[in-house]
Amino acid sequence: MPLRYDVAVIGAGVFGAWTAHHLRRAGRQVVLLDAYGAANSRASSGGESRIIRMGYGADEIYTCSAMRSLTLWREFFDKTGELLFHQTGVLWTAAAGDVYTENMRETLARCGVHFETLSTAELRSRYTQMEFGPGAWGIFEPLSGALMARRAVLAVVADAVRNGVAYVAGAVAAPAGRRTLDSVRTSGGDIRADAFVFACGPWLPTVFPDLLGKRIEPTRQEVFFFGAPPGDVRFTPPALPAWIDFSDPRGPYGFPDLENRGVKIALDQHGARIDPDNADRVPSAEGLAAARDILGKRFPALRHAPLLEARVCQYENTSNGDFLIDRHPDFGNVWLVGGGSGHGFKHGPAVGEYVAARMLQGGPVDPRYSLTTKAETQQRTVF
Repeated sequence: MPLRYDVAVIGAGVFGAWTAHHLRRAGRQVVLLDAYGAANSRASSGGESRIIRMGYGADEIYTCSAMRSLTLWREFFDKTGELLFHQTGVLWTAAAGDVYTENMRETLARCGVHFETLSTAELRSRYTQMEFGPGAWGIFEPLSGALMARRAVLAVVADAVRNGVAYVAGAVAAPAGRRTLDSVRTSGGDIRADAFVFACGPWLPTVFPDLLGKRIEPTRQEVFFFGAPPGDVRFTPPALPAWIDFSDPRGPYGFPDLENRGVKIALDQHGARIDPDNADRVPSAEGLAAARDILGKRFPALRHAPLLEARVCQYENTSNGDFLIDRHPDFGNVWLVGGGSGHGFKHGPAVGEYVAARMLQGGPVDPRYSLTTKAETQQRTVF
């Protein structure tokens, strides 16, 4: 390994992997570190699948980021031959008059995203395997879909290593001092670099407890996979898209049966605080009951479907759901990148591109991403 790198990136999740990728493409000598390994089971990027969608209500900043990311994901998969994006489409459903979804329709149109608006009758005609409440309406993004998350991160890391990024497995100790960071201490020795990016997801509050201990909150999130009847193609693409239901306050969303793993159900609600290192990842009976309730109401034919698999992962939430992308206030050569807040995975390519540009070209970060806008009280506004 070189005696000194241009940049050390701590955390080989989706934000860190893509940041290392873009910095290496710009010609920098980069080392990528992770305590448990890329896309490990403790990581927020370690799940099987993640939705990639353009809809973000009125938040054009995230619609544009998702659009850029989808382009970069597809270019990467085309270049590497990895088949890790399923263009299932994404279906949003909402009750009549839902302001968030109305704003989303306007934003999608303004940004040039291809979508369809579906009435209750059109929803029921097109998706006969699903139940919709009176007055429900929908927005369908046909070009969106699902990323195979864990394998996608592994592919980005492997490609970065092939192109010259050094990879080190090892935990990084919290840095001390002020002004300029010269090196980080790992279990295998010190890593020296001119600049550092800490993109370590739910471990950011652990590494920087005084600064981020109350600004980023890791929460426990449960997902469940249920088995469809044998030979029933109604629950596989293209018959069933990925879907998000804004008419249910529990925030349910789900995936069709991808790669024969089962129909996935989850809730976009913040769970209890979690210790990403030591938490036992056993799903709860309450979580399973909620998932079964949603499954039975949305998909009557799956009301008694067998549970095939369940996982416990985590979000790392900022106060309102905006990403954290900013310089450390005490170290001029340290960047903090995280706060995916349950919606960040899809944005990995654009986030990495943005971080690399700020590091190499300078310029201020968008106020939405800045550290100063991250409060200590949870009041989520980004979904």
